[in-house]
Amino acid sequence: MKRSLLLFLSIIVFITSCEQPTIPDGTMGDPDGNLLVSVFQIEQQSFGVPLTRAAIGDYCTHLNFAVYDAEGKLVKQFNQEVSQVGFGAVTFSVAAGTYQVVVVGHSSSGNPTMTNPRKIQFTNADGYSDTFLYSTQVEVTDENEEVEVSANLRRIVSLCRVTFTDAIPEDVTQIQFQYKGGSGAFDASTGYGTVKSTQKMTFPVQAGTESNTFDLYTFLHDDEGTIQLQITAQDDHKNVIHNRDFEVPMKQRIITKLSGPYFSGSSGSSISIVIGINTEWEGEQDITFD
Repeated sequence: MKRSLLLFLSIIVFITSCEQPTIPDGTMGDPDGNLLVSVFQIEQQSFGVPLTRAAIGDYCTHLNFAVYDAEGKLVKQFNQEVSQVGFGAVTFSVAAGTYQVVVVGHSSSGNPTMTNPRKIQFTNADGYSDTFLYSTQVEVTDENEEVEVSANLRRIVSLCRVTFTDAIPEDVTQIQFQYKGGSGAFDASTGYGTVKSTQKMTFPVQAGTESNTFDLYTFLHDDEGTIQLQITAQDDHKNVIHNRDFEVPMKQRIITKLSGPYFSGSSGSSISIVIGINTEWEGEQDITFD
């Protein structure tokens, strides 16, 4: 009798384990999900097990997880912020089939539009930031079996770091950057930009301060490209105090450092380029203007 009862309980445990995949405590999403997606690595920074929210937060404050079907239709999406418990992993409940799993890491103030995996788009209102991407195809053969995806996020942006070497004049309260040639949207399969965007970023400044630095991010349409950058200094009423235009050569995953005397320099936009190395990015190039 005891042996029969033990056999019966063993069968119940086996059935339950098949129907309810083991999901780590604190994981967001569907507690009965069969597709577990977690961030394992950003560039060369492996987090191992367990993941630490703080470690991921050193690189991005937002994570966007999306699942698309074989036709590219958005099936599931889950957005996370670094302040939330479970940041870095999520579970989805999906039927058997073939899916594209996409994970985007960034620090913009809002989440991108992810309806179309070929056009994941950020807006001027939310701003642009360092952005990381992971995309893979997965096959779910049985909805009662768990599929795990370890996401290795890779940087896909180019960065133009602008530094003014002279002081901010008394009547200037903000600097506006408007640039074309890159994109505010990218293809999840390639990481390249997919639309022709006019990107804008505005930064408050304080009169008298020197060596002000501003970071401008974009998704290039290829490994290399050129942005047409317009820099405008404005007062409290958005009146233009000073304006200069530059043609800035960019490379994917490279920091382009554009520096010089913006207010006291010449009115031209001639530049010189020096290539350097950055250990976190794939490299950097220094561009100075007069």
